[in-house]
Order: sequence, then structure tokens, then C-alpha cells
Amino acid sequence: MKNINVALFEDNKLIREAWQIILESTDGFRCCGVFANCNNLENDIFLSNPQVVLMDIEMPGRSGIEATRMIKELSPQVRVLIQTVFNDNDKIFNALCAGASGYILKSDSPEKQLNALLEVYNGGAPMSPGIAQKVMNFFVQKNVMLVPPEATDYDLSVREKEILSLMLDGHQYKSIADKTFISYETVRTHVKHIYKKLHVASRAEAILKARQQGYR
Repeated sequence: MKNINVALFEDNKLIREAWQIILESTDGFRCCGVFANCNNLENDIFLSNPQVVLMDIEMPGRSGIEATRMIKELSPQVRVLIQTVFNDNDKIFNALCAGASGYILKSDSPEKQLNALLEVYNGGAPMSPGIAQKVMNFFVQKNVMLVPPEATDYDLSVREKEILSLMLDGHQYKSIADKTFISYETVRTHVKHIYKKLHVASRAEAILKARQQGYR
């Protein structure tokens, strides 16, 4: 089996060192980078060239959620597995909307977490049982509150609707730029306009509101 290159972003020194040992001593895995924060993320990802990132959600400076969004914009092929002690709905939803492929708790055993890394690498979306239940409950609750499709006219342009549809399909800025044949910065400008028209402040809120309103 070819080794899976895993980069670890974790601010806790003991956990970083433990995971480095686990990855290097487990057949099928290779630790290609260990980082205490995400403040030099672009350079760290470029130099370590991971296939999977094991990402802590709460770190000094740039958060794991923000870092996940950046990774998916910079390198869409890299899979991100969120690892955290937090299991509240907002963080789960925001992490998944940022492009995370899975979400596990630090209390899970190393064996389960290694299996999750392998599953993410193979295209899966692993979640701890408690996390999966929270995600299901979250969407059940939101569906109860759904409003009729297009109940509100937000006056999105044809281009803005196109970009919003791509966001709903999980595409990040770079991928959207490639598909719409416009620049990365132009995509960012359109997204800002979308946020303003939908009266939201984040990608997660925009996606949820768009689903509620029936946008595609």
C-alpha cells in the first residue's frame, strides 16, 4: 500500500508529537508536516504537499475552519479531516461548509482516527457517531424551519446565481473561477455581493439561506 501523506495542524505540543509518532510508526501513513498554527498556511501546504490534513479547529491566530476554507481554495484535491474537542452544531456546520471531508473528536481512539484518515483519503466522509447524530439533528431542525422556495426576491444577478449554485455544490473560489472563466478576485467580489444581498456574513450562512430559499 502506498503511504498517505498526512500534514498535522495542532497547537498542543504533546498531541503533535504523539501524532507524529503514530503516523510514522503506522504502515500506510507518512507524516509530511507538523505545524503549531495555520498562520503560514499557504507556505506550509506547498512545502509539505499533503494528501490529507488532520486539522485542529481551535488554534491561535487563524482558526481551523478558516484554514480549511483556504486549503480547499488553494488545493481542492487535499482532503481535510477536522479533529477537535468541540461538538457544537455551529462549529460542525461551519467546518463542513468550509470544505472539511470529515469531523472527529479527539476523544476517539487513535485507531478510529487512523481509520478516519484512510476513509477521507479514499473519498469518504467519516464522522464520530455523536457528530453524525448532531449533523442529522441540525438539518432536521433547519428543514422544519424551511420557508417556501423563492419566498423572498434577493435580486441576485444571473452571474451571482451561477456562483451561488457552485457554492452549493461545494466548489471553492479557485474552482468557481475556473468553471466560470473569471478571475479569483472577481469571484471574491461576487461572493461579497451575494452575502450583502442575502444579509449573511459567512459561507455557511449563505449556503443555508440559499437552500432554504430554493436557489440552485
